[in-house]
Amino acid sequence: MNLIAVGINHRTAPLEVREKLWMSSDEIRKAVADLKGRPFSECFIVSTCNRTELYGMYNSSEGDSENPPDVDDLKDRLIAFKSAGSSVHREHLYHMVSSNAIRHLFKVASGIDSMVIGDIQILSQIKDDFNLASEEKATGPFLHRLLQSTYHVGKRTRTETTITEGAVSVSYAAVELASKIFSDLSKKTALLIGAGETGELTAKHLNGRGIGGLFVANRTRSKADDLVAALGGKAVEFDALQQMLAHVDIVVSSVTSDHYVITKTDVQRAMKERSHKPLFMIDIGVPRNIDPAANNIENVFLHDMDGISAIIDGNLQKRRSEIPRVNEIVLEELTEFTNWFNSLQVNPTIHDLRTHFEQVRQEEVEKNINRFSAEDRELLDLVTRRIVNKLLHLPTTNLKNGNEESDEEKHKKLHIVRSLFGLHKEQMPKE
Repeated sequence: MNLIAVGINHRTAPLEVREKLWMSSDEIRKAVADLKGRPFSECFIVSTCNRTELYGMYNSSEGDSENPPDVDDLKDRLIAFKSAGSSVHREHLYHMVSSNAIRHLFKVASGIDSMVIGDIQILSQIKDDFNLASEEKATGPFLHRLLQSTYHVGKRTRTETTITEGAVSVSYAAVELASKIFSDLSKKTALLIGAGETGELTAKHLNGRGIGGLFVANRTRSKADDLVAALGGKAVEFDALQQMLAHVDIVVSSVTSDHYVITKTDVQRAMKERSHKPLFMIDIGVPRNIDPAANNIENVFLHDMDGISAIIDGNLQKRRSEIPRVNEIVLEELTEFTNWFNSLQVNPTIHDLRTHFEQVRQEEVEKNINRFSAEDRELLDLVTRRIVNKLLHLPTTNLKNGNEESDEEKHKKLHIVRSLFGLHKEQMPKE
């Protein structure tokens, strides 16, 4: 299998190095167009903040599974394409060939190769970047089938394991914690203190859980206005925190401050105004934004970064425990893909084609055998066998006489034959 993968990721290079090889959509289009034909018959590139990887199927004239094309030359071409020679060196890039390259792609799609285990947003990024290569006509039957199997790995990982479950970011963990306290967030309101990156992510997660109402307070009012304009909700004055405490159910604070922005006295006063209805508070500011003594007030539930971090650590541990099962899925899909690829060789295809025709012949003979006299039945069997042999003689000869064809042409022809006669239905990915 003449597949090679060359890439850089968070394991082989720090951010300031791997960002030098990051490619925009236009750059991916240009790069695959340049690589298509020499040395690859098919290729695509995946580029994210944590990895840039090139996958290419090379022609037999360029090498084989034991002797791939000049790997250093491929690395140099990627580095030169981005003019990154002053920062990126060959040692920052890795390569894999044949089934090891496929296994790597499947692991990437499953999320076990991600910086955050179980983060499979990479799956949609693979799809988007593959489509760019496809639009540039740089992909063919092999890579299309490989992409199908890659999707299947991602889908099975999500449905058959729990590796994507459990919050592993501070903002998501905060919202997950809130949803455990209040079963129906659509009937609750939340106050975000801080409109920075953490506040924005928290707002997105709250909206995703269907929060009933969202208020945003920030020292710089315009930032709160921008956030609610983008995500919905209502901006309130930072000086109005005390009044808001009396009316909301959830408070998430994430501002930088050298003193508490909410004191115990503030909370005590607010609890009286709200008739001591439960108030859930999450302080993810460092230094802390909310006086920890507020947690001693009846019906006040205050969690800080240590509590959130403990939840995240627990979820990460659960995700890690799922890695062996994900590896089993990767191996099963790799085996199925390898079986499919092997079936695209000439002799297995001819064998399967003859088996298919013989099966049809036998079924029809058995169905109609009683229409013939006993002495004609042997003749019926002989004649139908000859018909099948004659029908298959020319296709068999054409399949065998493909020595002058490129690997891409051979695979395309065999793929068409197998598709036309349904010879690999049993090997197609299950939806």
